[in-house]
Amino acid sequence: QVQLVESGGGLVQPGGSLRLSCAASGRFLSINNMDWYRQTPGKERELVASITNSGSTNYADSVKGRFTVSRDNAKNTMYLQMNSLKPEDTAVYYCNAVIRTPDFTGYLPWGQGTQVTVSS
Repeated sequence: QVQLVESGGGLVQPGGSLRLSCAASGRFLSINNMDWYRQTPGKERELVASITNSGSTNYADSVKGRFTVSRDNAKNTMYLQMNSLKPEDTAVYYCNAVIRTPDFTGYLPWGQGTQVTVSS
């Protein structure tokens, strides 16, 4: 019933920018903390950025100063503004969140993610 859908990925040259979106849909009571992850083949999923209900943020050292996470609670959407992109940022980017429904509270199953490719 409840799902998160990532969008906004694509191909960009080094130094370029992308803005990713994560939109929640379905029946739910609230969205608590929200997270961005990324994963490349053969590597574990890496936490990139997190944001709380109140707007407090945390970032992986590898993206600090280049990425900005934000959320629009009225739209049930989280964003990741990615600037000064590097080839090592290439990955599938996933979002997740603690969702409260009438029957369940917790993280959702992983979705399909959105591919970000940084290459000349």
